[in-house]
Amino acid sequence: MRFDGVLLASDFDGTLVPDDKRVTPEVRDALRYFIENGGRFTVSTGRTFLGFHGYSPEYVNAPVLLANGGMLYDYEKREILSFDGIGEEGIGVIRAVLRAFPGLAAELYPFERAYTLNMSPESERHISGQGIPLVCTENPADAPRPWAKAMFCGSEEEIVRVQDFLAEQCPEVSFIPSSGRFLEVQKKGVNKGEALLKLADRLGIRREHVYAVGDGGNDLEMLRAARLSFVPENADARALARAGRVVRSNENGAVANVVELLDEIYRTEPAE
Repeated sequence: MRFDGVLLASDFDGTLVPDDKRVTPEVRDALRYFIENGGRFTVSTGRTFLGFHGYSPEYVNAPVLLANGGMLYDYEKREILSFDGIGEEGIGVIRAVLRAFPGLAAELYPFERAYTLNMSPESERHISGQGIPLVCTENPADAPRPWAKAMFCGSEEEIVRVQDFLAEQCPEVSFIPSSGRFLEVQKKGVNKGEALLKLADRLGIRREHVYAVGDGGNDLEMLRAARLSFVPENADARALARAGRVVRSNENGAVANVVELLDEIYRTEPAE
């Protein structure tokens, strides 16, 4: 069992799947080979439980990391294993940001639905496109806690300013630096890297046999946590700067390429 005791985590959008969001036959075959030879494979995504539709027992055989590490969910047992979400501290943060930036939309993600404040067309498309039930409100306290994450939506210029505001005024939460129109906010200390290491410990996998592949800013902590990080050639510049190895693009079987490289590593260096 060449990959017995090996854990591989992959981001979903832009990494595991091409732009059509479907796992290709090449990647399925590679992951089937990895699993049949003892490997444990999981997805680590920024999507929440209701927004993630990429689970399949054919190619995932470990609990899935959702909401950038905010939730660990076992799809086989249909069980939440951990939920490190934003609690009461998030209410004041949302209110403070919207007072300072009244043109922003805010999205809050408890387990069962999304809540929005100042909903914009772009924010509505973002939520409805994932098939998540939606509640509009004017009060963040209406959204049950904990929240797997929160998000702000606005212009790129506003999002840059919000990051400065959060860093200076809201140390009780953390956020993922963004160069786009959305900004993700997490419970303090929560990220994909910490969640990946917790999963490895839960599975009894030694950290020197933990690997990760990702393409974006929310993957950086996961790439740092891995023994060796893999990054698709068409990834965000920030992720490419953290790459241990650059692999084929997500449109050309990035994760299949990762399995090929792990096969080379463990052909001469069996996992213990």
